[in-house]
Amino acid sequence: MSSSLYVALSGQVALERRMTTVAHNVANMNTGGFRAEEVQFDTVLSKLGTREVAYSSTGDTFISRKAGPVTYTGNKLDVAIDGDGWFSIETPAGNAYTRDGRLQINEAGDLLSSSGHPILDAGGAPIAIDPAAGEVSIGRDGMISQGEQQIGALGLFLLPADARLSRYGDNAVLSDQAALPVEDRVGNSVKQGYAEGANVNPIMEMTKLIMISRAFDSAASAVERSESTEQQAIRSLGPSS
Repeated sequence: MSSSLYVALSGQVALERRMTTVAHNVANMNTGGFRAEEVQFDTVLSKLGTREVAYSSTGDTFISRKAGPVTYTGNKLDVAIDGDGWFSIETPAGNAYTRDGRLQINEAGDLLSSSGHPILDAGGAPIAIDPAAGEVSIGRDGMISQGEQQIGALGLFLLPADARLSRYGDNAVLSDQAALPVEDRVGNSVKQGYAEGANVNPIMEMTKLIMISRAFDSAASAVERSESTEQQAIRSLGPSS
């Protein structure tokens, strides 16, 4: 089998993975705090005799950390992050991190994320609010107040730049390295009454889908041409009757 056929097939495998990733991003473009998934392709060099043949890898996925669009909601329990910080939530898989600041309070007074997980403060402890103590006010520094009383503060955390992130649910991530609490609330603050959406550009993603589809068709055509060439060679070089 010719090396060109292997190259075309490796391209189809990589494109199929890319198509799945882009389709997942498009499906979640209206999910609050969703982080888009990208694929980084590497070239694997293989020696074939005296020639070098470049094969496409299946691609290494990573989660984009770009901020999503922030919109005004007027909801006192909606909070958007201004900066690179993340909220921390308590999950069965350990502490996860999210940019989705659409908060809620249950009957017991626990401050929860939109997915129902406890929101943590800077020390990693859940935050409790008295549902009967009046309206909740959240300052730029994350301090939570009811009336004149300060009852806690939202924790903001920074994830190391080289940390490997994995998806948890629709709008949270797990990190393979420990997150650091944000101490300087000037560069990382919060805005009450705002919510951050998915960091997915729908026009760009749809454009990618079209380009990937066309590239996949081209790779399929290359496979067909390679197979046809091999069959012709076999017929030409085979024993004549």
